[in-house]
Amino acid sequence: MQSVQHFGLKHHFLLAMPHLEDPNFAGSLSYLCDHDENGTMGVIVNRPLELTLDALFEQLELGGDESPHRQAPVYYGGPTHKDRGFILHRGDSDAWDSSIQVAEDIALTTSMDILQALADGRGPEQFLVCLGCAGWEAGQLEDELKENAWLTVEGQAEILFSVPPEQRLGAAAGILGIDLNLMTREAGHS
Repeated sequence: MQSVQHFGLKHHFLLAMPHLEDPNFAGSLSYLCDHDENGTMGVIVNRPLELTLDALFEQLELGGDESPHRQAPVYYGGPTHKDRGFILHRGDSDAWDSSIQVAEDIALTTSMDILQALADGRGPEQFLVCLGCAGWEAGQLEDELKENAWLTVEGQAEILFSVPPEQRLGAAAGILGIDLNLMTREAGHS
């Protein structure tokens, strides 16, 4: 009898357990944008870099002097494709060149047109600009979940866009009724 895999983690938060020591993911909250038989892709949403959109606009020569978003942080989105931008935002994916609809009101866009719109003071009101993403090969995330490296819970736009980055992991854990600070860092020990 063949086992059936279920791919239902799109639009879910992935919470790093306290004992996860991989420096790329320790203490991280990821938002999963795609999960299917080919693997899983998401962005880390609680690690602002020492880089603002103003500096990014300048590096990309997009202008942005009049943008109300100039001081918004750019986030470390993960260890894969660190030179690419992944913009998680409220709204519809149809407005942008390279975009996927993750949930009813959340999309992920990787095309330059959305950055230009943000530099011009247009574009979505609520967004996170991430450099890099997190990716797992087929079956890899499922194996890590079995090893208790992660917790999952359905994503919430309010946590992504309204909660300060340093509070997002705790807020996501709160959906489950868990305080990660009270959990042991030693897996399998009490």
